[in-house]
Amino acid sequence: MPGALHRPSPARRLIGVVLATAAGVAVAVQSRINGELGVRLADGVAAAVISFGLGLLVLLVLVPATPGGRRGLAALRAALTAGTLRPWQCLGGLCGAFLVATQGLTVGTLGVAVFTVAVVAGQSASSLLVDRAGIGPSGRQPVTGRRLFGAALTVLAVGLAVGGRLNDPTALTLAVLPLLAGIAVAWQQAVNGLVGRAAGSPLTATLVNFTVGIVALLAVFAVDIAIRGLPAGSPPAEPWLYLGGPIGITFIAIAAAVVEFTGVLLLGLATIAGQVVGAVLLDVVLPTAASRPDATTLLGAALTLVAVLIAARR
Repeated sequence: MPGALHRPSPARRLIGVVLATAAGVAVAVQSRINGELGVRLADGVAAAVISFGLGLLVLLVLVPATPGGRRGLAALRAALTAGTLRPWQCLGGLCGAFLVATQGLTVGTLGVAVFTVAVVAGQSASSLLVDRAGIGPSGRQPVTGRRLFGAALTVLAVGLAVGGRLNDPTALTLAVLPLLAGIAVAWQQAVNGLVGRAAGSPLTATLVNFTVGIVALLAVFAVDIAIRGLPAGSPPAEPWLYLGGPIGITFIAIAAAVVEFTGVLLLGLATIAGQVVGAVLLDVVLPTAASRPDATTLLGAALTLVAVLIAARR
């Protein structure tokens, strides 16, 4: 029954949380990679196109080559024809494209930690609304006082994380972009879960996500070239700077697979925990010129983890 409350087994719920946390760490790594690629190219949109494009190439080979992928494509076509899956529910890739573009545009200035905490705030707040509306495959999830308190804590965490940069209007303006991207991510995870359930294949859902995303990014990139010209930087030689797309495949596939068992909010909170831990470790262990995590940034990250624990309790 659409919109009904879905209660998965505790074991599946736990496995989903563990996988989502690992995927969150991967997103933090992807943010660092795409941010550095955007700096090298001097064009964040170009970095996003490369990241999404390489991910799509991998999927175009992988999905048709696997029996599950081929069955998923057939099931997806049947669901769209029958109307059990609406075309608008296949547009989650637009949000993914926006997130990847903000990585290339802002991480070089904000650092991974501040970028991640801004994404976290938007994601946790919008996950409440998405779960309440029952958009995802897990159906409607109750909005409890504990969940509301956890979401409010994440907003406070953003204020702490960027508090040291209140005198930097550029950094504050840039922080709005990952905040909006986080808001979009919750809806993306919900509809990608619907696509994955209809197709019976997380990889097929991921292929749909990347296909929609690359179309949007290429359109934006065309406008970018028309206004500013070709990217000023040269493609870097380091192979690791081209791994953002394959890492994105892992995140999208895991999210599409487990959202039915966790719900959008718990999925978001688990990935948030992984993102925050991964981002802070990256900025501390492998610092860049932009990553200057001070005491307020670290406090904001710690407060985010506390919010996750509070909101995730049954």
